[in-house]
Amino acid sequence: MDDLASIRQVADHFDLPVSTLHYWERRGLVTPRRRFGQRYYDADQIYRVALIRLWRTTGQMPLNEIIAVLAEPADTSDWRDTVTARIAAIEAQLTRLDTACGYLRELLACPHDAALEQCEGFRARIALPPKGRG
Repeated sequence: MDDLASIRQVADHFDLPVSTLHYWERRGLVTPRRRFGQRYYDADQIYRVALIRLWRTTGQMPLNEIIAVLAEPADTSDWRDTVTARIAAIEAQLTRLDTACGYLRELLACPHDAALEQCEGFRARIALPPKGRG
């Protein structure tokens, strides 16, 4: 068993709760080996855990997308479509974050310290409802 790592070793190494690895196993994402009722992971499964963790944290992928990407080739899902959609979602989020940063930088430079709603840059970005009869 020198080439296997216990579930505790894998969980500690990736800073994951053991319950997360149990959940991933129930969802079919990882397949540990069992010895005397204990779960052990070989190198391929450890790399798989690393990949799932990376996608969850940096790629912000929900488990259903990860399942689609890691599905066996016999499955009908096309993992490239899932990855392409995730890239589009991240790019949209980057655009929103860039807009937010620009707006906040603008507020820092605004001379209306106590009345930020008076900021000319802010006012220029906001469309007011049409004036009408109440």
